[in-house]
Amino acid sequence: MVVFSREVERDGTPVAGPAGQWVRIDVTCWPDQVPGVGNALTMAMIREAFHDTDFSVPTVNIQPEGDVTLVNLPTFFEVVFPREGFGPGEVDRPDPSRLMGHAVEVRPKVKSVTYSLGETVVGPTRDLGGPYPDGSVVHSYGSAGEQVVRVDVVYTGQFRVGGSGWIDIPGEVDLEGAPVTLTVREAKSRLYTR
Repeated sequence: MVVFSREVERDGTPVAGPAGQWVRIDVTCWPDQVPGVGNALTMAMIREAFHDTDFSVPTVNIQPEGDVTLVNLPTFFEVVFPREGFGPGEVDRPDPSRLMGHAVEVRPKVKSVTYSLGETVVGPTRDLGGPYPDGSVVHSYGSAGEQVVRVDVVYTGQFRVGGSGWIDIPGEVDLEGAPVTLTVREAKSRLYTR
């Protein structure tokens, strides 16, 4: 366990100036021997708070719009994180009563995404795709029909306590994205006389 220290006032607020900043003291194999460890916050508690986070479940935006495309037409895909839940970089503040009274902040990070496009899979990748014409996740379907499309995400996370620097949380969370049905149609051209 890494041991950090900072000076605080009697009410628990950090003292002003450099003394109130977290400073790495040392590493120990006996965390129960560290002075003041009575209300020790453990990594297991933080991991549990991270896994209990209400994550934003990704969906996929498809272009052409309307969830309809044509055979052999380049179709563009983009990851979308809805407002519901906590997405990449957003900060969750778990209930301090579950964390020994500590003000802990948790923020998810995208480790990877996997695009399930029906007839093919792209990823895992860090590429969040994009819209036409510059999007980088593009696929052309070879036959007409319906394709169930979704994007799955693997979140890692970071935490901080009382305004300290961000620290990586061991482990990850896998989320299956919301499925979208994409209709692939075949265009037929005909010549008409006037």
